Amino acid sequence: MSSVVEIGSGGAGFEWSSGRETLRVEPWGPDGIRVRGAIGPVLDGLPGALTGQPGEHSARVRLGDAAAWLVNGQIAAQLTLTGEAHGQAVLRFTSTATSRELLAEQPIHWWWPGPRLFTPTGNGYHRLEQSFRGYQGERLYGLGQHGHGLLDQKGTVLDLVQRNGEVTIPFMLSSRGYGLLWNSPAIGRVELAANGTRWVSDSARQIDYWITTGTPAQILGRYADATGHVPMLPEWASGFWQSKLRYRTQDELLEVARGYVKRGLPLSVIVVDYFHWTHLGDWKFDAAEWPDPGALTAELRDMGVKLMVSVWPSVSPASENFVPMRDRGLLIGTEFGPLSQATWPDKGIGVPVGVCFYDATNPRAREFVWTKVRDNYLRPYGIDVWWLDACEPELRPGFQANLRYDAGPGLEVGNMYPRENARAFFEGMAAEGQPQTVSLVRSAWAGSQRYGAALWSGDIPPTFASLRAQIRAGLNVAVSGIPWWTTDIGGFHGGDPDDPEYRELIVRWFQFGAFCPLFRLHGHREPTMPFGLDQTGGPNEAWSFGRQAYEHIAAVMFLRDRLRPYIMTQMRTAHETGLPPMRPLFVDFPGDERAWRVDDAYMFGPDLLVAPVASYGSRERLVYLPAGSRWTCAWTGKTIPGRTAADTEAPLGRIPLFLRDGAALPITG
Repeated sequence: MSSVVEIGSGGAGFEWSSGRETLRVEPWGPDGIRVRGAIGPVLDGLPGALTGQPGEHSARVRLGDAAAWLVNGQIAAQLTLTGEAHGQAVLRFTSTATSRELLAEQPIHWWWPGPRLFTPTGNGYHRLEQSFRGYQGERLYGLGQHGHGLLDQKGTVLDLVQRNGEVTIPFMLSSRGYGLLWNSPAIGRVELAANGTRWVSDSARQIDYWITTGTPAQILGRYADATGHVPMLPEWASGFWQSKLRYRTQDELLEVARGYVKRGLPLSVIVVDYFHWTHLGDWKFDAAEWPDPGALTAELRDMGVKLMVSVWPSVSPASENFVPMRDRGLLIGTEFGPLSQATWPDKGIGVPVGVCFYDATNPRAREFVWTKVRDNYLRPYGIDVWWLDACEPELRPGFQANLRYDAGPGLEVGNMYPRENARAFFEGMAAEGQPQTVSLVRSAWAGSQRYGAALWSGDIPPTFASLRAQIRAGLNVAVSGIPWWTTDIGGFHGGDPDDPEYRELIVRWFQFGAFCPLFRLHGHREPTMPFGLDQTGGPNEAWSFGRQAYEHIAAVMFLRDRLRPYIMTQMRTAHETGLPPMRPLFVDFPGDERAWRVDDAYMFGPDLLVAPVASYGSRERLVYLPAGSRWTCAWTGKTIPGRTAADTEAPLGRIPLFLRDGAALPITG
C-alpha cells in the first residue's frame, strides 16, 4: 500500500511512499516547489544548485484519500495516486490565480512505470528518468549555451555534459509561464520532444527538480533567489578587454597596451594567455619571458589597465605541485588506470604528457590552488582578474565514468566542476578583502553566477554563421541565470585580417560585442602556427584589419565607452533582481506573442533594442519592434509604433538600435 503524509509543520510539504519509492514535495522559496524522488529515503545534502534553506514561503498543504495538494504563492502542486494499490503518483503544477496547467508529469507507460524510472547501476545508484507532458506550441529557452544556433530549444536533445562551447546549465524557461531547474550535476541528457520532455541522469541517487512560475522577469528573479545572485560587476569590467592567442613575452604585451594609449582608444583589460607559466600547474610566471611582472603591472596600472592571467586547472607531472597534490588527495581520482585525464605540452618535455586536474569539488584542493595563485600573482603584483580556461574540465577522452571527485562519482557530480572552480577564486578573493572579482570562464553550471563567473562562448569559428549562432547562445545564457557573458569578437579559430569578408565580419562582430554584457576581443588569427609551446597567432588588435575597419571599430569602442554608466545601472539591476542586461524580447514584452519568436534581436537593458547585422554584404535588415511601446531609431530620430516590422538601414558603420519610449542614451555622442 502507498501512503501520503504531511512533513514538518506549518505547510512544510508532503511525502508519498509506495514499496521502496519515496517522493517528497515541499515549498522552496516564494512561488517555488521542490520535488525529490528516490528508491529508499530522500537524501539531504547531495550536490545541487539550490542554496541553503528554502527561505520564506506561504505554503499550505491538504491531504485527501488518493490525492494531496500544496499551494505556495503563485504555484500549486497536486499529487494524484493511480495504478494498482496506488503504486504510482503523478504531479501536476498549476497557476494559483487561474488554475491553468503549467506542467504535469507524464507516466512513461500506462501500466508501469509512472513518470519516474529508477534503473539500478549498482551500489545504490540508478539511471534516473523523469518524464513530463509535451505541449503543442510550447517554447523553451535557457539550458546553458549550445552551438546549434537555436533560441527556442523545443524539439532538441541536449547532452547534460560540459564541453568546450557546450555549457550545461539545467534550467529552462517555458512560454507556458514556468521555470524548471533540474537540480542535479549528473551526466545525462534532456529530451524536449513533441510527445514529452524527459530528463535523464546516467547514474545518480535521486531525482531532484525545482519549479516556479510568473512572468519571465519574475521567474528569473526567483531563480536568482534560489541559486544565488550575481555580485555587482566592478566598473572597470564594463570597458574593453584586449586579448589574442597569444602574447609570448612581457615586451610584446606592453607594446600592444602602449598602442591603445597612443591611439587614444579605451582599454580596461589586457590578457596574458596560456604557456606563460614555468610548468602547467605551477601557477606562476616563467621569468624567461616575463622577467619583471611588477614593472609590467605598474605600467599598466598607470594606463588604467588591468592585467588578466590565464589559470588552468590542469597539473603536469613536471609541476612542483604535482607530488604534494597527489599525496594529499587534491587531484581528481580515477576508478581505473593512471592518474591522468588529458595530454598536454609542457616545457622541458619533448612530447605531450599525461596531466590531471585538481579536484575543485574538494575544499582543501580549492584552498591549495588559490594559495598558489594568491602568492604568485595577487600579492606580489596586484593581479586580480582571472581567466579560468579549460574549466569543463577539458578531458581527453571525456570519460566521466572513470573519475572520482571528492563530491562523488564523476557520473553523479561531473557537471558542477566549473562552478566549484570559480568558487575557489571568488572565496579566495573575498578572504583577501576583494569581494568584487570577475573570473572569465569557458564553462559554468547552475549557480556559477554567484561566484563572479563571466562565461564566454568558447572556441568558435570566425564566420557569419557563427556570429548568428552566438546571438542566440548569449540570449539562452541570459535566460539560464548567467548575466555576465561575452564571445571572442571575430571568432576564435582563424580569420584572415587581410580578407575583405573577414574585415566586414570583424566590424559586425565588434558592433554586436559592444552590446554584450562584457566587451572582449580574442582569437587565433591568420597566419597561425601549429599548436605547441611557441604558438601564437596573427595580429588581433583594433587596428589590425585595415583603415576602413579600424574607423568603424574605433567608433564602436567609443560608443561602448559612452554607454558604460547605463551598462553599470543594468549590472546593478542584475545584482539586485537577477534580471540580465542582455535578454530576449519576451522578457520585457511577454504579452506580445511575436516577441517570443524573435531570435536575432534583443533588449540591452529596458531602454535599448539591439538588432545586430550578421550576414555578409547586408546593408539593411528587418527589425521587429514589440507592442506596447513607441520606438525611436537611435541614428535617425525617426519614431515608429510598436508591433511593427521595420525595414532598417544598416550601413557597415551602423548597427540598428532603437530607443524605447523616448529614452535618451548617448548613441551618437
